[in-house]
Amino acid sequence: MMDTRPKASSAARKRALSGCNIVVTRPEKQAKELADLIRAEGGCTILFPALEILETDDLRPLHQLIGRLEQFDLAIFISANAANRAMSEIIARRTLPDTLRFVAIGSGSRKALQRFGVKEVICPASRFDSEALLELPQLRDVAGKRIVIFRGQDGRELLGETLAKRGARVEYVECYRRAKPDADPAPLKRLWADKKLHAITVTSSEGLRNLFEMMDETGRELLKKTPLFVPHLRIAEAAREMSFAKVILTGAGDAGLVKGLIEWFGAEAG
Repeated sequence: MMDTRPKASSAARKRALSGCNIVVTRPEKQAKELADLIRAEGGCTILFPALEILETDDLRPLHQLIGRLEQFDLAIFISANAANRAMSEIIARRTLPDTLRFVAIGSGSRKALQRFGVKEVICPASRFDSEALLELPQLRDVAGKRIVIFRGQDGRELLGETLAKRGARVEYVECYRRAKPDADPAPLKRLWADKKLHAITVTSSEGLRNLFEMMDETGRELLKKTPLFVPHLRIAEAAREMSFAKVILTGAGDAGLVKGLIEWFGAEAG
């Protein structure tokens, strides 16, 4: 059936977030894509990283594993940071084994792998988490397979534990660590005072906790009243436990966040 409803013009869409000041809390080097998407819709971005990505204290385990990478059937990258850090080290030291298959937890890690020349990447279509990875057919029948999981320090154990129960031989290798930035929240407080801070985006539970801890008591109360946009149910649940008043669960990834922002502010304008 032909859709006869009037279409919004491209120019109208570009104004979808006009006048909105939106905080992006991604780590500094991962914030650009989301910030660009928000600006493309007319919004203004305030970059305030709530996570800092650092090298691990000891890269020797990573380097040792790279030397025997051909022993593995699957390599899983648990984040874009894991893909960027690990692949930089791998490409500097060796060629990629022809038999190794690459798995990405989401679109960001898939794009990172592709930038390093990996053409075929197994990746969930929508939800980007360990649970979605475990639903993929390529990770269901893994008995006897050797799997390496590239991740940050102190990552979740669900993925490796489940794959091991399915009969895989799993190894973890940590290629970065996360830290709480030492940042001054005064610019955010000034925007709140002028009623010019309209939304905050957060993409991890750890980033949410860090953001909360980086504020003083007054800042925390203002933070909890500001619309918070998150792309995962686990982050939304953490925010509600912390008494955030307006938690908006969006689709996955940067595109999902921006779509959620557009829908929210479009409804507010309406």
